[in-house]
Amino acid sequence: MASLFQVRFLLTLRSQIEGKISNSIASAMASPKLSSRLAFSAPLPPPDLPVPAAFRCPISLDLMKDPVTLHTGITYDRHGIETWLDAGHRACPVTNQPLLSDDLVPNHALRRMIQAWCVAHRSLGMERIPTPRIPVAPAQASDLLADVTFAGRRGDRARLRESVGKIKALAKESERNRRCLAEGGAGRVLSALFGEWGDEEILSALALFLPLDQDTCRQIGSNKSLDFVVSFLKSGDFDAGLNAALVLKNLTSSLPPERIEVLARTDGLIEALVKLIEKPISPRTTKAALAAAFYLVSTHERIAARVSESGIVPLLLEILVDADRSTAEKALAVLDGALGCGRGREAARGHALAVPVLVKNMLRVSETATQFAVSALWKLCKSERQGERAAEAIKVGAFQKLLILLQVGCSAPTKEKVSELLRLLNAHRGGSECTERMDFGGLKKSF
Repeated sequence: MASLFQVRFLLTLRSQIEGKISNSIASAMASPKLSSRLAFSAPLPPPDLPVPAAFRCPISLDLMKDPVTLHTGITYDRHGIETWLDAGHRACPVTNQPLLSDDLVPNHALRRMIQAWCVAHRSLGMERIPTPRIPVAPAQASDLLADVTFAGRRGDRARLRESVGKIKALAKESERNRRCLAEGGAGRVLSALFGEWGDEEILSALALFLPLDQDTCRQIGSNKSLDFVVSFLKSGDFDAGLNAALVLKNLTSSLPPERIEVLARTDGLIEALVKLIEKPISPRTTKAALAAAFYLVSTHERIAARVSESGIVPLLLEILVDADRSTAEKALAVLDGALGCGRGREAARGHALAVPVLVKNMLRVSETATQFAVSALWKLCKSERQGERAAEAIKVGAFQKLLILLQVGCSAPTKEKVSELLRLLNAHRGGSECTERMDFGGLKKSF
């Protein structure tokens, strides 16, 4: 019989292990991306219906809908243990044994018992858990990609589109399937086929595997592939335009500057991108197009000049009159980049909304929007000798807002621009008071 000391020791050890498991699980579930996956769980049983302990996942403590077993012999719900593994843990949550393999073996016997229990308690409002689909295995992913490659080489468009459709369906089914296909080289295979066929079905499948790796970006960045992307940007089709904008955004954010300069010279690309902003087909498409435009104007002044010549500055100013936070931040980022070249500043000077819109977005949308708005106004004012924009900025309250920005605090680069702007504006301020008392009423340092 165990001594009192041994019993106390075992109870203390058990408490420590359970606490360690709870803390690790809590940290794993803290990530929004991972916790959202746990939100898709089995139907909740009625409050007065006790669930057998063997049917509960040790991680989420919810009724398991897809029980799988680790090599340690412990069974978990698939979503729960995959979340644990995705968080970087390499030990069994219950036993704390090192995981020599992360293979998850479906526990069909337990799943059938759970389904039978649900059916037996249907009268109490319990729904039967559907039989889960089997995730894609690496061998199956390899066979599917080989099949689509073979169809492309044979010139069999019907079989090609059918195989691409299967890839899309599996990738949409679960993140595990998408990752398995991506690790098998789906991005490279699809990008090579897109450069050859220019098919919308291939483009939509490729968009499921963003972000693309460097090899895939180089393939999709070929002249022929870019011509196809431009044609879909111009198509006016909802899905085609969105997928083309998403792929272009990924390219411009991943390629080195020299390759982006080559990309920007693609016939009709900049014009099609600006047209997508001018005549939006969906908010998500507009944001993707703005992000791509930002990476373009931030690469080189020559590209910024070409983008400005396409008429993007007036469009951005009109968007900023009444934009949501995300769109405003992206539009201000593109505008700031465009004002880095003479053509962009010239277009802004000729627009009545330029200065009022920039001042309006300071201290109003977000800290990021404020930084871009200050930078854009700084570029606009410091490049003038006559000081017309500076005088206009004073009239719409820029001086007061800049003083408040110094008071509440900002990043070092923004602070330098604010200080220089205040000196520029002060030269055109005359003898008027710099601020009114109400400007600082109830001010709190929120940054």
